[in-house]
Amino acid sequence: MYRRRVRLCVGVLATGLILAGCSGGGGDGTAKPAGSGSTGSKDPTASGDTRSSPAPSPSATGLDFTPDPDRAPKTRAEALRLARAIAAAPARWGPGFVKRSPYESDPAFQPVLDANCVWQRGPLPSTVLATLTRYSELPAEDGKGPIRMAGIVTVHRTAKDADWEMAGTLEEALRCPDQQLRQGERITGLGSQGAEYGLMGNLTAEDMLTEGGKYYSDELGGPYHYYWTQSRMGQVTVAAVGKGSKGRSADEVNTALLQGAGAMVSAVETELGADQ
Repeated sequence: MYRRRVRLCVGVLATGLILAGCSGGGGDGTAKPAGSGSTGSKDPTASGDTRSSPAPSPSATGLDFTPDPDRAPKTRAEALRLARAIAAAPARWGPGFVKRSPYESDPAFQPVLDANCVWQRGPLPSTVLATLTRYSELPAEDGKGPIRMAGIVTVHRTAKDADWEMAGTLEEALRCPDQQLRQGERITGLGSQGAEYGLMGNLTAEDMLTEGGKYYSDELGGPYHYYWTQSRMGQVTVAAVGKGSKGRSADEVNTALLQGAGAMVSAVETELGADQ
């Protein structure tokens, strides 16, 4: 199942759905989470052409995935356990990846994009049971800088809540094409795109978003490849973030990103899917 999904994600890349760079900014400056500030909003406006209406409408798809209601988390403790079971550890990105410090985000908060396009920390909204980010990197070596990755899992109370978040996330890049992640880190020229299952090469999730731009860092320089992709499976959204640096090609970042994203989507199926 995992290998099948990675091959399908590569097909999505080839269609151009995933942009020339992709990722996002978190409240601690390393990743835009699946559960960002738009979560729970009731009036999102899509920034791509793939939605005929801004209103989310969860529905059955052709995916080989049927959520088991008895396995759905109902408490914050259950949701956090699920998030930790899904969020990508270093080995999921590929050989040589190690934990960054800090390794995990504080699950009591989520990043929020404020009116000035700066990422801040905020409390979890009532529609979110838990959110968790794990940070990994391929260390600098042989004159090349690091490749930094983040895996983000957000567990919503319902699939509808997760779908509203996906719809709201689409408009963030439109509202803020330039964003400050934290002091000394920023992204520019962001563009986003969304596709429900069966559209634009998305054969891996009920809904998928991608976002690309350029990454700048006081520490590492720039501009570098910046990539972010997010998928929804039932009440769970998973996102993968990749940042390049000196000497690192877009292909290197994308290969790691696809591997980690595929692992997380497969983990959602394992944890929440009904027995076939």
